[in-house]
Amino acid sequence: MRRYILLSLLLCAIGSPANAQAIQNATLRRAQQAFENLEYRQALTTTQAALRERLNGYDRARAYQILGFTFAAMDSILRAVDAFKQVVLLEPERDFDPTRTSPKALSAFQVALTQVLVVRQLRVDSVEFVGGQGAIGMRYTVTQPSRVVTRVVGSRGAMRVDSTVANGQVNLRWPARLPSGDPVPAGTYTVVVEATVGQNSFSASQPIRISHGAVDTVAHLTGLPGYEYLPETEVPPKSWRPMGLALVYTGAALAGTSALSTGKLGTASMREASVIGAGVVVAGFVMMLRKPAPQAARGNILYNQLLREQIARRNAEIAQENIRRRQQVAVTVVPVARGAGR
Repeated sequence: MRRYILLSLLLCAIGSPANAQAIQNATLRRAQQAFENLEYRQALTTTQAALRERLNGYDRARAYQILGFTFAAMDSILRAVDAFKQVVLLEPERDFDPTRTSPKALSAFQVALTQVLVVRQLRVDSVEFVGGQGAIGMRYTVTQPSRVVTRVVGSRGAMRVDSTVANGQVNLRWPARLPSGDPVPAGTYTVVVEATVGQNSFSASQPIRISHGAVDTVAHLTGLPGYEYLPETEVPPKSWRPMGLALVYTGAALAGTSALSTGKLGTASMREASVIGAGVVVAGFVMMLRKPAPQAARGNILYNQLLREQIARRNAEIAQENIRRRQQVAVTVVPVARGAGR
């Protein structure tokens, strides 16, 4: 049962999505069939025979991969490492899922990575930024300690991004600027990473497309957040003063008339005074009910003036900012199809 489980894991690795392309060579197909039938000796013999034939790059990498898995299944770890080294050289980006690959084969593959100089997993981020205020993120993995030089090559020549001694994963940032400080011209460029150890060298490349655009300007303000204009006039509250004055004047008039009145003449004068007093009270009541006329709100007028001055000052700053923005360039970077070579 354990043998069949191991075979299932190995077949998952060989038949993973990265290997979805069909094997073209007939001899190699027989070798794969022998491996699937657990006929390891036959698989080795047939795979070695296939390697002596003319194979395309894909089939050659599959042949060494079958050798690596077969040697690992037969506990020939050193020979499995040698086979996987050829796989790495042919397909530097090759990886195996650790959850679907046998520990022996995975361990041999990891050892092979440390014994072959390759630059793997070169990635350039898609990004958009204002020229001079951002950078392009780059990362790669080098399998051995080596001198690594990263350049960006375009129609106007090559620009060095970084030069260092590295091993493992490396992260870089490139501001995409010329020595003059201006953004690099729009166009297609190639990021090239070259690693060197003694006489051995390996390079990987990633084409990118850089385009330019206008930087968005800032809209002028019509108000300040959290602040609103206040009404510059206000209606005072209704007052009892007209009614009070009418009552006071009527009372005084009636009192004076009463003091001066005598006989029948006094009775007529009181009647007339009462009528006049009643008219005055009614007039005072009407004046009290009438809506007061709007008056200037001096505090609100001063507040609105200060608010307008602040908005005008901010809009002047925005106008200067927009002048600067119209002179800037929005840089957009998009990776395109990638290739790698020795």
